[in-house]
Amino acid sequence: MSKIESTFAAGRYPLLESIDYPTDLKRLDSYQLPQLSAELRDFLVDTLSRTGGHLAAGLGVVDLTIALHYVFDTPEDRFVWDVGHQAYPHKILTGRRKLMSALRQKDGLSGFPRREESAYDTFGTGHSSTSIGAALGMAAAAKQKGEHRHVVAVIGDAAIGGGMAFEALNHAGAMDLDLLVILNDNDMSISAPVGAVRNHLARVLSGKLYTTVREGGKSALSNLPHLSELMGRAEEHVKGMVMPGTLFEELGFNYIGPIDGHDMDTLVTTLENMKPLGGPRLLHVVTKKGKGYKPAEGDPCVYHGVTPFNPETGKMDKKPGGKSYTSIFGDWLCDLAAEDDRMIAITPAMCEGSGLVEFSRHFPDRYYDVGIAEQHAVTFAAGLACEGVKPVVAIYSTFLQRAYDQLIHDVVLQNLDVTFAVDRAGQVGADGATHAGSFDLSYARVLPNLVVMAPADENECRRMLQTAYEHEGPAIVRYPRGAGPGVVVEEGLNPLPLGKGELRREGSRVAFLAFGSMLARALDAAEHLDATVVNMRFVKPLDEALVLRLAGSHDLLVTLEENVVQGGAGSAVNELLLHARHPVQVLNLGLPDQFIEQASVDEQLRDAGLDLDGILSAVSDTLGPVKVNLEHGRS
Repeated sequence: MSKIESTFAAGRYPLLESIDYPTDLKRLDSYQLPQLSAELRDFLVDTLSRTGGHLAAGLGVVDLTIALHYVFDTPEDRFVWDVGHQAYPHKILTGRRKLMSALRQKDGLSGFPRREESAYDTFGTGHSSTSIGAALGMAAAAKQKGEHRHVVAVIGDAAIGGGMAFEALNHAGAMDLDLLVILNDNDMSISAPVGAVRNHLARVLSGKLYTTVREGGKSALSNLPHLSELMGRAEEHVKGMVMPGTLFEELGFNYIGPIDGHDMDTLVTTLENMKPLGGPRLLHVVTKKGKGYKPAEGDPCVYHGVTPFNPETGKMDKKPGGKSYTSIFGDWLCDLAAEDDRMIAITPAMCEGSGLVEFSRHFPDRYYDVGIAEQHAVTFAAGLACEGVKPVVAIYSTFLQRAYDQLIHDVVLQNLDVTFAVDRAGQVGADGATHAGSFDLSYARVLPNLVVMAPADENECRRMLQTAYEHEGPAIVRYPRGAGPGVVVEEGLNPLPLGKGELRREGSRVAFLAFGSMLARALDAAEHLDATVVNMRFVKPLDEALVLRLAGSHDLLVTLEENVVQGGAGSAVNELLLHARHPVQVLNLGLPDQFIEQASVDEQLRDAGLDLDGILSAVSDTLGPVKVNLEHGRS
């Protein structure tokens, strides 16, 4: 029995233990729901203190999640959660409570909604601002098939700023579909503080009397167009005086709110009133991130994603390893800004994750967080570059995918001087396939004018960033999540020579061409095979002279990369050798043609055949039996 399951035996959560599915939830009286909220929050803190995961967002939507499942009939009614950080309470109430002890672990529950995991997870998420578009598609499909069901999209105040969300709102407002959008405003960024008057107003505006009068008035005045228009304007202005919903009304939504997202009576009543209304409507709910757990309430950014922690104190376990690549980037950026006032830093809502906190404090006038708008971030940088400013875009590999057209059309095609610091390249562990940086070498190296670099250690990362910055054109430096191998980082702003690899070990027969994070594994394997190892450093431009020289003196070239094999760095080597008509045998090792699910990074790389045993076996299978030096052992 797991530690989590053992707490059930003690009866710590009497109401929660009785809820396996939403049908069980509906048997409760409404006065019991606040107690269930308290138990669910306690359970979340207890569980995530052991497993880690996304804490603050889930705590903030406990009441809303309970109210939604209390009022609607899932899974027949569809819920779509934006991003998924806020979906843990939903998972707990939909048959997965006892599985939470394996959250985000290999073969365990995903940290995001997954269609394969449960019928209650109607849409797989991981990237922001997709919920309204997906929910609208579901509502349109229901109408097409003649099926009556409710569709609810839950989106946060940051995610609704994404371009996709506005596109979907614009589309939805023009369609007569049963769609309820719940705007979870958890940062007070849109609304003024709520109170009893606003909650009462929301009940009134969502109730039958107001709706009957509103719709009846429209019908009665339909033959008097001038008066009808006047009354419509009056209604709009009255509502606009007391709530910030005019924008949504203009888009065609029936806007209700804002209401207190922790007032269970108001939530349930308002949802019950809005459920039968039909058409596009939007409920604006104000919640507090980290609600019910003081450390998370005090610093929701720190407790957004947590490692295992002490639930009594909130103190998190320290992550093992040395300085992270993210912090190397942040240090370099601050040092560069002190020397060059042309530099501007841009991030799409990832200040903490991308290592920009110190920069934003010391250089606030040169720091731009554009929100969850990756496309805009890249085009904004292009505009800056047109005017002689030198922008640095800090972005995750998985999020740069969302701005691929802008990378091509707005930056690379115009050969603009933009530096991209691409974090979370390769596997990312517990965040799984939605956040893995598996494709950037493939999608970047095919673009003309673009320099692509992959550092093997911390010092090389700093030097490559400087190389990219000094290069008069677009350049990418892609580096992995977490700490490097522990190499001392030099001070100063010293670039590397463009397009030059580094011979790290000389051997015979086999030559490893390692790109970025795979260098350490190549060196380990080379000790067993007495092989040559080259730190390639550059994917584009490739060190062609070095590759051809190795091809002339070795029986097998082995390319190693933490990127999909298709179209990646190994493919660049293949193309060079084919063009040179060189007959040497080549083995390309990288990520397979499949999505690699959540696990530790070591487990993920082992599953991809990129651990020591996998590399040695692949070489042996390709070259035939090879002599292995067993004195070095296998790690």
